Amino acid sequence: MSKKTAKPPAKKSSSKQPPKKPAKTQAKSAAKKKPKQPGRKGPTLAESADKFALYQRSVQSPTVDIEFFDAEFQKHRGRVPLSVREDFCGTALFSAEWCKSDARRTALGVDLDGPTLEWGRTNTFAAAPPDAVERVTLAQADVRDTSLPAVDLIVAMNFSYCIFKTREELRGYFAAARKNLVDDGVFALEVYGGTEAVVELSDERELRGGLTYVWEQEKFNPINHHTLCHITWKFRDGSQLYRAFTYDWRLWTLPELGELLREAGFSEVKFYFERVEADEDDDEYLTGTGEFVEHTEIENQEAWLGYVVALK
Repeated sequence: MSKKTAKPPAKKSSSKQPPKKPAKTQAKSAAKKKPKQPGRKGPTLAESADKFALYQRSVQSPTVDIEFFDAEFQKHRGRVPLSVREDFCGTALFSAEWCKSDARRTALGVDLDGPTLEWGRTNTFAAAPPDAVERVTLAQADVRDTSLPAVDLIVAMNFSYCIFKTREELRGYFAAARKNLVDDGVFALEVYGGTEAVVELSDERELRGGLTYVWEQEKFNPINHHTLCHITWKFRDGSQLYRAFTYDWRLWTLPELGELLREAGFSEVKFYFERVEADEDDDEYLTGTGEFVEHTEIENQEAWLGYVVALK
């Protein structure tokens, strides 16, 4: 199965291939609110939409992530990982899928936002088998809380750890995560970057049903790597769910992540990137293969997606 690249990288799926070339415009001319059409009866599609459901559909593909983590954990630790902690879990989709993947597995989802966690309990859990839901625990807590139970694997997906904007803050989070791992535990981050990650732009990706996902990089400060980004959805009736999510982050570089993980006490840090190949219809473009391979050196690209895996 293939991960798709958009910024943040789009939903990973074997049934939906990545766009050959995302449509780009200057960020300042990105999505603008459109008024209701005159004489329209009833709510627009945007007014009827659920931003959390749209996020799961557009951005997340936990089964692909689980397949990768499972294989790498077994390769490095010689056993199947059974307990996971999903940091910044939001609606806990990864946690639910983790427990669906193996009847022995348990998951702890950690997030500070109570309403988002409650949405997950009401909606994500409703779509999962009851026996899997019974093995998921959600905690409204700080991911740096070292009193949380120890687990085999901790994951920080969709770049939410970028809310920590200083080396001290991020190293503190990494150290807390290490403390909450079992002796042979593994910590994994999802990362993105590339030459287009540090410019103001707007990328659009068409989804099924006349829906368009828009990733907008409104600002980037090269002095401190602070970036302000938004997600908007456009609907076939012309309405928009404008800037439904906003991210005020520091875009961390791979050397910084590796250094801070080692400073936090991890014994090894590994970097994985998706293997790409020429598009069968147009060799000017590259298509992701869904296979993530460890690298110590890569060519920079307009946009890349990867994992950082740290061994305790």
